[in-house]
Amino acid sequence: MNENQDVILQVKNISKRFVSKGVCVRAVTNVSFDVCKGETIGIVGESGCGKTTLGRCIVRAIEANEGQVLYRAKDGQTYDLLKLDKREMRKVRKEIQMIFQDPYSSLDPRMTVIDIIAEPIKANFPKMPKKEREQMVMDIAAKVGLNTTYLKRYPHAFSGGQRQRIGTARALILKPQVIVCDEAVSALDVSIQAQIINLLKELQREMELTYIFISHDLSVVEHISDKVGVMYLGQLVEFAETEALFSKPMHPYTEALLSAVPVADPDVQMQRIPLEGEIPNPANPPSGCYFHERCRYCQQRCVEEQPSLRQINGRQVACHFAEELDLRGFDYEKA
Repeated sequence: MNENQDVILQVKNISKRFVSKGVCVRAVTNVSFDVCKGETIGIVGESGCGKTTLGRCIVRAIEANEGQVLYRAKDGQTYDLLKLDKREMRKVRKEIQMIFQDPYSSLDPRMTVIDIIAEPIKANFPKMPKKEREQMVMDIAAKVGLNTTYLKRYPHAFSGGQRQRIGTARALILKPQVIVCDEAVSALDVSIQAQIINLLKELQREMELTYIFISHDLSVVEHISDKVGVMYLGQLVEFAETEALFSKPMHPYTEALLSAVPVADPDVQMQRIPLEGEIPNPANPPSGCYFHERCRYCQQRCVEEQPSLRQINGRQVACHFAEELDLRGFDYEKA
């Protein structure tokens, strides 16, 4: 692990490929970053950039092809999650949970809410008395803001925000250390999004949780994250402290993403940076920098040579000319 004793999770060179009918799609390629205990890492990028695949590789919902996920467990030991067998992974999995994107499809419609939330306990502690198990469910349901008198109802009786709270309660019931939130608020109305985000932050303080927060909504990521990783076509192109990244991006793709964030002020006009062309085919990525076909700063070196993710001014950037470009963050102009 990293010499920093606060590092609880270290993702090293994770790659995932999907092969179908002889076609190989590179969903995630050599992604690396560290996660410190108690912080929130935001992962952003366009749809199809590999965010969700990365999150599922970390919790081993799907198996990565290469790389390491080094995790410091509650027992003080460090485990490479990708090398654990099923029995060993079962013991560690209690400490790393996931909140899924769609609160409608991630809950079994044939089960009552109390059974859905209790399912992880049944799987990991089958001999626990029913009364004790139900009390644990009541406690965690109350903590996430669910009305405990309705727990014997089925998921269809709840709103989207309530269903996301149910999913959150299910993830928290085993008192994990790390939670991967995969687009945890994207399916919700804006007002409900704010409730769930505030809930996640409150629970993080109370339970000393560590989040990997996957989202395409940069406004949400800015609000909840301590550090942000920007992905493009399966690769991490920039990783930095949230304030530094939003105020002064160093990768052209990050700059373009930030320019598209709407501002809730009719007197403020953003200088939008349109991205030309389409996202390249991950089954046949372009030579050199994957972003060069859409980059307005592209030079010949970008076409021929793939940039590596390197340390610049306390952040990681995958751009040949990061030090030379004068990129903007939120560049507000009065209309």
